[in-house]
Amino acid sequence: MTIDFGLRISDSGPGANPQSGKGGGGILEQNRLWAPWRIPYIRGLEKNDECFLCHDLAHPEEDVKNLVLWRTGRSIVVLNRFPYNNGHLLVAPARHIAELREASEEEMLELVKLVRESQRALSLAIHPHGFNVGLNFGRCAGAGLPEHMHIHIVPRWEGDTNFMSVCSDTRVISQSLLDLLDELKRVSAEHGLPAL
Repeated sequence: MTIDFGLRISDSGPGANPQSGKGGGGILEQNRLWAPWRIPYIRGLEKNDECFLCHDLAHPEEDVKNLVLWRTGRSIVVLNRFPYNNGHLLVAPARHIAELREASEEEMLELVKLVRESQRALSLAIHPHGFNVGLNFGRCAGAGLPEHMHIHIVPRWEGDTNFMSVCSDTRVISQSLLDLLDELKRVSAEHGLPAL
C-alpha cells in the first residue's frame, strides 16, 4: 500500500513494480481519492425539497455565505460550491424554470449579458486564458440541479489542471471561494459590473 500526500491511497496488487510505485494489477488495481468536502454535495442530491438557487434568491442577507456575486431582478450569479476549476460561476434566472423554452426573451438576454459580464470580472480578477461556457439539461446530461436551469462559466488556463486531470482524474482548486468572492466583488465595484 502506498500513501501519496495523505490524500490518495493506491493498492498494489501482485506484480507491482516497486521502482515505479505503481501496482501491476492492471485493471484490478484500485485507486482512491479521499474527498470529504464532497459529502455536502452528495447528501444534497438526496434532498429534493429546496432548490439552492431559489434559497439564495430568497435570502439576500446570506449572500456572502451563499457565495452570491450578483443579483438582479431577473437573475443571480453565484460561485459554484463544487467547482470544476477556480472561478467556476453559475448564472441562473430568478424564476425556477428547467428549460430554455420556458425563459422569456428578457431573461435570455440578461443571462447572456451576465455571462459576458462574468467573463469580464473573472478576466480582471484572475486572468484566465479562456472559458468553458455551457448548460446541462437533465441529470443524465450532468445537471446537478435539473429543475432550475443555469449556465456554467468555467475559467481555464493553458495547462491549468491537465496533469492532475489526465493522470488521476483530479482537479486542483487554487483559491478559497470566499477569497475569490471578495476579489470578484472588488473588481465589480471598481469597473461597474455587471453593466447590463
